[in-house]
Formats: sequence, structure tokens, C-alpha cells
Amino acid sequence: MIDSRIVITGIGLTAPNGDTLPEFRRNLLAGVAGIENIETRYVGTVHAGVCHFDPLRHQKKKALRIGTRAGSVAIYCSREAVADSGVDWDGVEKDRVGVYLGVTEHGNVETENEIYNISQFDYDTRYWTHHHNPRTVANNPAGEVTINMGISGPHYTIGAACAAGNAGLIQALQMLRLGEVDFALAGGVSESIHTFGIFAAFKSQGALAKHEDPARASRPFDRDRNGIVVSEGGCVYTVERLEDAIARGAKIYGEIVGYGLNSDARDYVLPHSGGQAACMRLALKRAGLSPRDIDLVNTHATATPLGDEQECIALREVFADCPETHVNNTKGFIGHAMGAAGALELAGNLPSFDDGKIHHCLNVEHLDPKCEVPNLVLNEPLENKRVDVILNNSFGMLGINSVLIVRRYVD
Repeated sequence: MIDSRIVITGIGLTAPNGDTLPEFRRNLLAGVAGIENIETRYVGTVHAGVCHFDPLRHQKKKALRIGTRAGSVAIYCSREAVADSGVDWDGVEKDRVGVYLGVTEHGNVETENEIYNISQFDYDTRYWTHHHNPRTVANNPAGEVTINMGISGPHYTIGAACAAGNAGLIQALQMLRLGEVDFALAGGVSESIHTFGIFAAFKSQGALAKHEDPARASRPFDRDRNGIVVSEGGCVYTVERLEDAIARGAKIYGEIVGYGLNSDARDYVLPHSGGQAACMRLALKRAGLSPRDIDLVNTHATATPLGDEQECIALREVFADCPETHVNNTKGFIGHAMGAAGALELAGNLPSFDDGKIHHCLNVEHLDPKCEVPNLVLNEPLENKRVDVILNNSFGMLGINSVLIVRRYVD
């Protein structure tokens, strides 16, 4: 099975500007952002990407009280992905299903809330909830999915900072090829906006976006960008071996043909173009492709000055002579969904295989000269462009890099 072709057959997502792939895609092409102002404990008013899915669609109220926001996001996306895949879920052997979800962090929300709650009772720990431990263990979001859906195969979350969404899909591919599972739910989830700590830390770092209009606050590549808009969200894919997908007549969104994971090994926070370029080249090598074979690169760029510059250096190096390779970015629409970012951003671009459109970068009013790359799609979507291969970048703190390459499915 080591050489099995691996395909995507279902997509379930919730983003700040859409709770289904068609809605998400429409809003990307229409230039509709999903950023709003929220009030955060101790920090005050902040810009954030907030999801508006209905958690009761797939959970009971009791489960919501016991579980976590990340778990709810994961359950919603997983259930929607299975429905989208058309698989006969009742007939699937649940011990042969794996759940692999990328996360940036997990447990901060619950810990902060419990500390705040007992502070109202003079820090008497008798008021500390007995649900705290299962809520905060690292495997929680994936574990909540298995309980909700009756899955008895392996589950775990993958802590890969903001590279985690791609990493979840890479893990699924590897486990399918190893024969450990026959069907996988994979992607990434984030509940980050519910912890004040992430806002406070980015603010202290000088990396939290600020703009009078929240919809314009997330502005990767723009000369006046001033930081990250923190968002929640999730995207889960059903992933299968090609022969299994064909046998059941599944629709196929695309084939995962290459991937890369590596580390900068340099800094806790600062990215490095050399490591990013190496990761893209590793993914291309595994896919057996040249840079010229890539039709679309979806960038990771988060709207931090140095981060965007470093990625653009890497892009100019890898795609130096690629006149047909176009480049876009999704975070201007939805902010930075952390562990869900890579999975969500890939999903927003996969419809390019069918509709021949590439969504643009939002909020680039004055392109930073340091962020100039050939064929950067600005101002409006690119129409009538055949897209056969997409390269998806996701990079994270502590220097972890992930790249995923998905190709239009052909026999």
C-alpha cells in the first residue's frame, strides 16, 4: 500500500465567512471578509474571526456542557465531511477509521475559564470542574469526534503550531499508505479566539492587528499591515485510497501528490525563508513535479511584516522562472485560524479545479515592495485560468513548516 494514491472525497468546514464549502467559496470570490470586533477578558475590544455554525446540529446540549469549543468545531466539520463524501457511514467499519486533527494549542481556553471561575470564590478549588481533565488533554478534539461518531480506530491531535492543518492531512496519507486505516478524517481545528492569552501575547509582541474597520484589519502583503487577526475555525476532509474511492463511486476533490514537513531550527517565533523554500522543494520532489508545474500557490502570509517578507523571499527563490504560477492568500478574508488555517485555505482553493477561478488577496491597497512576487492575484479574482496543481503553504512558531500539493484527479 506504500505507493497507494490518496484522494480527498469529502469536505466539512466552518470559517468566519461561511459554514459550508459553497458558501465559503462564494464569499472568497465576492471579496466578503468575516472579521468582527469582540470583547476579550482583560484585553478589551479585539478583531477576531468568529464562526457561526450551529453546534446543536450534531450534538446534544449535555455534550456541549461537558465538551469543548474545539471539540464542537471538530464534530461539526467531521460530520459534514462524512455527509459530503457520500459514504455509507453505517456500513463503514469504525475500527478502520482514523481521526487526525491538527491544532495550534488546546486547553488554554478551559484553564483560563476555570481559573477565572474560582477567582469569584476566593480561589476555592472545590469549584473547579471535574470535566477539566478530559477537556484539556491534547487529544481532546479528535477524541470528541470519536465519541460522537462511534469511531473505534486510532485518534490523535497533531500539535504543529500553525502548520497543523496540513500536518493532519499528511498524517492521514501516511496512515492510509501504511494500511493502518482504510478511511480517515483529517484536517485542523482552532478555538483560539476564546483565550485572552493569545490576544495578550500577540499584543505584547506588537503583532496584533489594529484597524478602524475590522473587515480591513487582516491585510497580508499590504504596506500598512500591522499584525495578525486571530480566528477560530475548522476544516476536516475525508481521505481515502484511490481504489476504495473508485469502488464506491465517490466524487474526488483532488489527489494529494506531495508533501513536506521540516524545521527552521533557528528561532522561537521568527520565520526563515531558507527553511520554507526547502520545505516547498521537498514537497515538489515527493510529487515528482517542477515549480513550473504548479498553477497556484496559496501562501501562509499572516500580515506580520517580517513573516510576509520571509515567505515572499522563499517564493521568489523557488518560483523564479514560473510565468504561469499564480499566488494568492486567504487570511485577508478570515484572519489567521491557527491550527485550522492550512486546511481551511486549501479547501477555499480546491474549487479552482472546477470553476477556473483563483480568488484574490483581500485588503492589499498598497502592495509592499518587499512582498512583490510574480502573478500575485490582487483586487479581484482571476478568471478563466486552468488550475491543475495547487501548492498550499502553512508555517508555524518554533520554525515548523508544512507544504501540501494537491492535483486535479485524472485516471
